[in-house]
Amino acid sequence: MSAREPARSVARHADGRWRCAWCGLDPLYIQYHDTEWGVPSHDDGHLFEMLCLEGAQAGLSWITILRKRENYRRAFDGFDARAIARYKPARIERLLANPGIVRNRLKVQSVVLNARAFLEIAGGGGFAELVWRFAPTGARRRRRYLHELPASTPESTALSKELSRRGFKFVGTTIVYSFMQAVGVVDDHLQRCWVASGRRK
Repeated sequence: MSAREPARSVARHADGRWRCAWCGLDPLYIQYHDTEWGVPSHDDGHLFEMLCLEGAQAGLSWITILRKRENYRRAFDGFDARAIARYKPARIERLLANPGIVRNRLKVQSVVLNARAFLEIAGGGGFAELVWRFAPTGARRRRRYLHELPASTPESTALSKELSRRGFKFVGTTIVYSFMQAVGVVDDHLQRCWVASGRRK
């Protein structure tokens, strides 16, 4: 995309608000953009859920995962890490037969492994503390166009390496940067987006 294509970066919706164009016109996607994406989260449970969902997204569109989110919550005990960490092979097989989630064996198994890794961190100071340790510091220019947003950053690479070292799976630097965007460790709403004006309530 060139700098002469701003319409593809933000879009004006029927309610008169300009939004980051990636959320399109799907009401579910718009709600996610307006109320959740980029909101700083320090809740361990929410952070764990979002990391698992971002891993599930790999190779797919985020709207696909959003539409399956409630199915994931039902299938994975509301993302209760203690319950998930105890899953046995038979439970994995039942999950792989569940059409409401992405039935990829490695992705499903990664949620179990991530739950176990998460519990080790949660018991030693908190997952949120670890994640936010990698937040960028200093002034950060708000981008005007979608093509200016990075796929990864030195911070996401560092967090990716730390999570991998601790046993997490599906935490490559691109997935981790998407996670950081989603939970507000970075705020990548574009300049003309109404959320960027600070009027989100």
